[in-house]
Amino acid sequence: MNDVLIMGGGFAGLAAATQLAAAGRRVTVLEKRPVLGGRAYSYTDQATGDVIDNGQHAMMGCYTETFGFLERIGAADKLAVQTSLRVDMLDPTRGAGAISCPPLPNPFHMAAGVLGYRLLPVADRVRVLAGGLRLLMMKRRGDTRLAALTVDGALDLLGQSPAARRAFWHPIAIATLNEDPAIASADLLATVMVRAFFAGKDAARFVLAKVGLSELYTDDARRFIEARGGRIETKAHVVGVGFRGDEVSHFELRDGRRLTASAYVSAVPPQGLFPLLPIAVRRSVPALGGIEGLTSSPIVSVHVWFDRPLLAGRPFVGFIGTGTHWAFNRDVIGGRRDRDGGYLSFVISGARAIVDDDNEAIVARTLADVHRLVPESAAAVVRHTQVVKEKFATMAPTVAAARLRPATVTPFDNFVLAGDWTDTGLPATIESAVMSGHRAADVVTARLAALGSRGRETRAAS
Repeated sequence: MNDVLIMGGGFAGLAAATQLAAAGRRVTVLEKRPVLGGRAYSYTDQATGDVIDNGQHAMMGCYTETFGFLERIGAADKLAVQTSLRVDMLDPTRGAGAISCPPLPNPFHMAAGVLGYRLLPVADRVRVLAGGLRLLMMKRRGDTRLAALTVDGALDLLGQSPAARRAFWHPIAIATLNEDPAIASADLLATVMVRAFFAGKDAARFVLAKVGLSELYTDDARRFIEARGGRIETKAHVVGVGFRGDEVSHFELRDGRRLTASAYVSAVPPQGLFPLLPIAVRRSVPALGGIEGLTSSPIVSVHVWFDRPLLAGRPFVGFIGTGTHWAFNRDVIGGRRDRDGGYLSFVISGARAIVDDDNEAIVARTLADVHRLVPESAAAVVRHTQVVKEKFATMAPTVAAARLRPATVTPFDNFVLAGDWTDTGLPATIESAVMSGHRAADVVTARLAALGSRGRETRAAS
């Protein structure tokens, strides 16, 4: 029998598996797809040979759980970390600007960055800074209003102008929450502000992977697990979770196998877990039955290969006032400065309105945005494009979702949950996924230790 069966081979599942393997537990990871990575993976574009991420996943200096996971598996050197926070932005009317924070003590670094942000009038910069500090205080004091407010509702309360929303608040909210500020949770935005932007200069830095997402963590995690006696099975599709009394009895696979373990971890998205649960469990356990109400927010990425470099060597740039939100310079991020041409990746977050559109229409709209904000791109020749749609990219971080996110533990003693959508207190990010995996591993470790202790007591008594 396995010590632990883990369903799902993304960040959450592999974080749980590596922590358990490091503690000497025999783990088996079951991933239904042919490759590991879950909703954060990469693949090779056949036309160019470049590695494409299914969506650009930016991290921040406050991602302590993620860095711990990558250190554990020996992958931390695959990251590029800003020396200090700098976010370049492009506005169609005011031109280029940047939020650039000098190396000052907290919160003066952020104050200097906001006050120097030329894409806002001076009066709005002061309002943004005052609003951010007030939001920080509301979060730290546990202001109950945050739980009921959307981002836009909170910005109303904080007296933020349309210009401040357009050039500062909305880009931050969309980037970190992957949702329309009209429906996204203000409480989660406040969490981001506390953990990232007002927690010191190191916490606010952006962190990008120099390699494709799959190369960043999946191969190293596999080697780490297998070197400690664990197993990774791909194309291992769990089709049912069996229950007996107050415990899970087995995972049932499509190939007919029933695998058993001392403990079970589900590290798949809610739409993947819910159909596997027996109807009786859904009805009798509100925490599990309620996950059907969690909805998803999509991300669309548009990858474009031009005949020349663009973005003036900047690794990434935020777009203001367009449907396209961010541009990432894959050549600069990956250290490929001698390329004949330029490879850019454009991100549209919270992309419900376009995710079902034809790829050609999405590319045309994206290029129109690029030409508007990067005029020199109009003379560039587009050599190749690729559109990637991740319809279930993240849990939609609505006000209602906070009440539906389940805890790590369940009413079943040997069954725990992991995933960025569980109740980590964070938006559905890589950090949330890894944190959830570590929490699941902690719960399982305590359970297995208790089982071992009871077994020793029984043997001693006999």
